[in-house]
Amino acid sequence: MAQGRGSAGRATIRDVASRAGVSVATVSRILSGAYTAPPATHERVMQAVQDLDYVVNANARSLNTASGMVAMVVNDITSPFFMNVASGVEEQAVADGRVCLVCSTQGVPERELSVIDLMRQRGAEAIILVGGMAETEEHLAQLTAAAEGLDRAGARLVLCARPWKGGAKAPVDVVECDMESGAFAATSHLLSAGHTRVAHLAGPHEFSVAGQRLEGYERALRAHGVKPDPALVAESDMTRESGYEAACRLLTDTDATAIFCASDMSAAGAIAAARDLGRSVPDDLSVVGFDDIPLAEDLYPRLTTVHVPQQELGRSATRLALHRRPSDPPSRRVVLGSHVVVRQSVAPPARLNTVGKVDS
Repeated sequence: MAQGRGSAGRATIRDVASRAGVSVATVSRILSGAYTAPPATHERVMQAVQDLDYVVNANARSLNTASGMVAMVVNDITSPFFMNVASGVEEQAVADGRVCLVCSTQGVPERELSVIDLMRQRGAEAIILVGGMAETEEHLAQLTAAAEGLDRAGARLVLCARPWKGGAKAPVDVVECDMESGAFAATSHLLSAGHTRVAHLAGPHEFSVAGQRLEGYERALRAHGVKPDPALVAESDMTRESGYEAACRLLTDTDATAIFCASDMSAAGAIAAARDLGRSVPDDLSVVGFDDIPLAEDLYPRLTTVHVPQQELGRSATRLALHRRPSDPPSRRVVLGSHVVVRQSVAPPARLNTVGKVDS
């Protein structure tokens, strides 16, 4: 048993009081915000909380409902992809008698960590991180520490649609879709249609999920005997606006006859860019997306894309977190499949005589 901790190996409020040299009641009042303690006392208590990795029992303070809570943390709550995953998380959480809370980080790593800490204090049984994030070694180390703290509190950290690049022994579960194979299949579909100048609208380079799609794109080119050309790769943030701007650059500066996009939203931007530059999709330019959000069927032409089982990603992540058994390993990984949905945005390439001009 660790020194200064309760019998279960988890710090208690009594441990904090003992370390800070104050009464249990004083610690309780300071942590609840109901007591303005002298600065020195407040500092000792908060330092003891940090030293012991103490987590406030939110259920005991009636800050949570009688049922457990599943917290889902996303980059952007307006993203159709994230909302589809959230639908699966909520569906499974409700089926298991839990409530679901959705939080947003706006893509800021520090906010991701602070949200995890807040949800931990609120007694969340599971915290599900959805989608890519800039993962420095420091951030991964902090995530590992957060996962270990959750594990000691009987809770679980799950990464959804995001690979884990931290330590193999960290108590982190992962639910992924095979993004690399999906990107390989999408690019191969364009190459099989006769395109050899296939561009890629990539996601942010620091996001691991974007890297997987780039790897699949490049692997498909090599498999078809086409040398990858860095000039045909443009980075975007996977939104429609960023996709539009990046596609305008590609269509103006290169002889690309097809574009594989890292998301359906960026594909929507690419189709708009082609239209504004006087190109017809798919007659002059073929476009393939990724995710298969409902928008894909509403675009004109209807978008060929890689189907990602978004709701099942959410359901699987929630089941992993809530249905643990004592015999389960510290970390588990589930990989779901993806496939190309062929619609109307791909055709054989038109003959180009100059960049940006199509033969009549």
